[in-house]
Amino acid sequence: MSVTLRTERLVLREWREADRDAWAAMSADPEVMEFFPATLDRVAADAVFDRIAASLEERGWGLWAVEADGAFVGFTGLQPVPFEAAFTPAIEIGWRLARSAWGRGFATEAARASLDYAWRELALDEVVAMAVPANRRSLAVMRKLGMTHDPADDFDHPRLADGPLRRHMLFRVARRG
Repeated sequence: MSVTLRTERLVLREWREADRDAWAAMSADPEVMEFFPATLDRVAADAVFDRIAASLEERGWGLWAVEADGAFVGFTGLQPVPFEAAFTPAIEIGWRLARSAWGRGFATEAARASLDYAWRELALDEVVAMAVPANRRSLAVMRKLGMTHDPADDFDHPRLADGPLRRHMLFRVARRG
């Protein structure tokens, strides 16, 4: 059973079958997927959906489905970094929202709730986030969360081919107090 988090405007919760179509539409949107290698067709989107939902159910925490005004709008949450790098092992915070949810502060609001969970319930000392340099919207969220960037931490993503998406900036935030 996974944990449910609530903010003033959002619910971060387990994934539901009713989310599947909205997730598939999001995953097929070229703007939402701009900084990923490709959009996802329905089969691939369903596979990712199943993997995220199972991981959340297994750990009780992870990449929560985000609901705003009763509707699925994407995900935000925490996961172990799934590859080896100089900064791993580490827990990463991430988000992906439908275009209809952009520009409303949802990513920052949901990420703050996730970080609070990371500090309070998981007793983590640090959380990381990563994005390609061109992903200005995600970099802005990282900065709003108080995350810091050291160019010495930047890395080539080991799961991506050479090209404009391979180089990633790493941001970190440590638990305060």
